[in-house]
Amino acid sequence: MRYALLSDIHANLPALEAVVADLDARNDVDAMYHLGDLVGYAPWPDEVVQLLRERAIPGVAGNYDSTTATDYKHCGCRYEDARQEELSHMSYAWTRAHVSAETRRYLGTLPFRIDVRPLGGHVPGPRLILLHGNPVLNTVYWTEDRPDSFCLQMAGMASAMPGDAIAFGHTHKPWHREINGIHFVNTGSVGRPKDGDPRAGYALVAMDGAAVGVEFVRVGYDIQRAAKGIRDSELPDDFAEILRTGGQAPAEADSEAR
Repeated sequence: MRYALLSDIHANLPALEAVVADLDARNDVDAMYHLGDLVGYAPWPDEVVQLLRERAIPGVAGNYDSTTATDYKHCGCRYEDARQEELSHMSYAWTRAHVSAETRRYLGTLPFRIDVRPLGGHVPGPRLILLHGNPVLNTVYWTEDRPDSFCLQMAGMASAMPGDAIAFGHTHKPWHREINGIHFVNTGSVGRPKDGDPRAGYALVAMDGAAVGVEFVRVGYDIQRAAKGIRDSELPDDFAEILRTGGQAPAEADSEAR
């Protein structure tokens, strides 16, 4: 079985449309899932949710989804400086004010975790465990520099066994590691990559018995359309520049250009 995993779309409809079109052109994907954070930072939260629902793509709740659904006081995001914190609060306020009641209701129905059993569940076999952040909280950043001991601790909390794969997002940076036969896959971000590559990203996870294969796919999309949508809204223009640079804040991009 071969699964396409889409995470951190963040209301970027042009990026999602490009990824769906890329997947439609393939003939090697058995199922698609999303790993949450459907809304925030871009001006198409309702349209993104509508497209996922029309395509019957199931998935889990990201921190932005669950906090928007419950009207929580903040989005559960991490800030590296005061400007990032300010921008995050502006994005969250805009999102809460502009999502429809139906979108909010749908976000509230998303589960925290999904276990996919390629062999059907009637016999023992590997699982693909789908999360947003980690097995306990969808707000924790599971970055590539986490030591093996942390990954194995998370695997224990998820009751993962050798042959299983745990897939998650939240950091917007793709990576894959195998430890003691367990595969850890951060799928990156469809709508707001932070690894310096502005193209939309998703992961393909193939499971054949105990064998697990991981491929990261990047897809070009109309970033200018996405940037214009942001600038035409009341969202900060900084978000358009972050899309263009693949995750760098405007000040960082200016510094590297010198």
